Amino acid sequence: MAQAAQQQQAVQKNTLYVGGLAEEVNESILHAAFIPFGDIKDVKTPLDQATQKHRSFGFVTFLEREDAAAAMDNMDGAELYGRVLTVNYALPERIKGGEQGWAAQPIWADADTWFERQQQEEEMQRIQAENKAAMQAAEELHRKKMAQEREGEKEDDDPMARAEAEALQQQQQNTSS
Repeated sequence: MAQAAQQQQAVQKNTLYVGGLAEEVNESILHAAFIPFGDIKDVKTPLDQATQKHRSFGFVTFLEREDAAAAMDNMDGAELYGRVLTVNYALPERIKGGEQGWAAQPIWADADTWFERQQQEEEMQRIQAENKAAMQAAEELHRKKMAQEREGEKEDDDPMARAEAEALQQQQQNTSS
């Protein structure tokens, strides 16, 4: 709830976001479509860097808040060049970066904590590697112990081996007598 209230306060009441623009619409056409509602301070249609065409949305900034409100009420859902427009109050421009992802701070603002996080991550990887090596050593030791026990069992409990040993002893006793 507090975040929604915070976003409401952050909304720029005289700048409108205009979405759903047709490819043919440029800044002067957008200006002409919104000028009936009041004096316009600025019109922007951000360009896609690859195609150098607008990204199907733009921003219209009015001098007066009341004019922006009237334009939004009248133009939201209206058609322009065969496309239905979406018109809302614009959120403030944000800079990409920071620990929170999209934040109103430069990307280098969290540089100090980044190094700290890198060191913690390296330490965790080192501990995990040590734990893995210790687990492998313990498993190997366990395997050897189990193999030795199995060898001992074969010598003690194998009836064939016992019978052979007894027969060998008797032969030795018979030959020596």
